[in-house]
Amino acid sequence: MLNEFQQLINVDTASVWLIMAGIIAFSYLLEDAAIVVAASLSAQDILPPTYALIAIMFGIITGDAGLYLIGVYAKKVRFLRYRIYHNKYFTPLRTRFQKQVFLNLCIIRFIPGLRTAGFTLTGFLSVPFTVFLSAAMLSTTLWVAVVFSLIYRLGSSAWVQAAQYQWMLILVAAALLSAVNRIVRYSISRRLS
Repeated sequence: MLNEFQQLINVDTASVWLIMAGIIAFSYLLEDAAIVVAASLSAQDILPPTYALIAIMFGIITGDAGLYLIGVYAKKVRFLRYRIYHNKYFTPLRTRFQKQVFLNLCIIRFIPGLRTAGFTLTGFLSVPFTVFLSAAMLSTTLWVAVVFSLIYRLGSSAWVQAAQYQWMLILVAAALLSAVNRIVRYSISRRLS
């Protein structure tokens, strides 16, 4: 089945663009799993690593920018503005968040479960888009470089290449990354409570 898939992809370059578009769309739903899929496809010589990295970076950064824009537009909704500004936790959160915005945005990338709320809050708090974008690009580059290179190196190793079920690397790596995210999220929530 894998050989048939590779033959289908090798037909023309349009399929490479189709795979890249699929990775971009998948990154909007599950960023970490999309990184694993892109690295695995690159390790199996289905997609060149450069194209895989471009697709991942584009997908993640545009998704983050979309969250920022949701925050900007949420601020214009009177009901949401009232609910947020009258929340007893909002003022200390805003004060703490705005002290070191760039650093906080970089840290948010690495803490599972905070990306959606953190990047949306950034737009709501009217953090300059250039600050947001530069922090998002830096932290995304670091995160993608670490995860992609680990999966790519593992997938490119001789024993994985010789294995009949190399596609299982995608499932195993995604499950492992998900488990690590859950452990980190659990340990952070325990410390906060």
